[in-house]
Amino acid sequence: MFPLRCRQRFILVPPDSHVPTDHPAATAASPSHAGEAHEPLRGGFTSTRFVLVEPSHPGNVGAAARALKTMGFSRLVLVAPRVPLVHCDPEAVAMASGADDVLAAAHIVPTLADALAGVQWSMALTARTREYGPPPGAPRQAVQDACRQVAHGDIALVFGNERTGLSNDDVERCSALAHIPANPAYSSLNLAQAVQVLAYELRLAYLGEGEPGIALPGAGAVSGGLAAGPLATSDDIERMYVHLENALIALDFLDPANPKKLMSRLRRLFARSGLEREEVNIVRGIAKHILMLKGKEGGK
Repeated sequence: MFPLRCRQRFILVPPDSHVPTDHPAATAASPSHAGEAHEPLRGGFTSTRFVLVEPSHPGNVGAAARALKTMGFSRLVLVAPRVPLVHCDPEAVAMASGADDVLAAAHIVPTLADALAGVQWSMALTARTREYGPPPGAPRQAVQDACRQVAHGDIALVFGNERTGLSNDDVERCSALAHIPANPAYSSLNLAQAVQVLAYELRLAYLGEGEPGIALPGAGAVSGGLAAGPLATSDDIERMYVHLENALIALDFLDPANPKKLMSRLRRLFARSGLEREEVNIVRGIAKHILMLKGKEGGK
């Protein structure tokens, strides 16, 4: 369950009413942006979550909400924000600048696992090179994967803390990894700016670069000559890893006292494949039989 949120007042602007240019709602209601203000959200726009992990500054959360709304997105998830009621914080509301509805509707959860519950595919944003985790790609390439995966269900883009970014564990939990190729001499990108870059790239990809109504790949799309089955959810994949790890321990292949990087390498291997639900079931079936042969019944 998500915690109760404070109540906020919203100003409803009729489609034909005049709004002063200095009013917070002017941008959304002005004639030049009328199409954007009333653009129906559909497809990937409603199936994409933007997840901020442990954001420190309320202003960045508000600015991120604004970035999402300008690109037609609305699903914001906050993992253990430093300010518990950040969506009510005056600085966050001010920086949202008219995206109060996106900010107020933000879901607040305690862990990244909770934020990814029910997600079919997720992409982590990182500013530094990682030894483990999925292979990194540029945002423009990564969002093409997002377009293919969103046809199967919810997807998520995951952003780290302003100061420390994402932990290795957080990165390994995601299906893909992206890096914004900023100026190497000054690559520090504000959290809300990073959200804006990815939301923009994803918007172009979803709309087919200015072609509204373009069809996204369906669940039965053919990939590499084979009909792709339903993808496994993040929850299913995490349970598979637990099951597989227990089986490897039972085989004495994995020493829990000295695991090294075995599970991290296996996560990287599986992340490259885009696991389908049936494939996860196969791996878990193998793990189950290993545990049965070893006289162990746990690990599910």
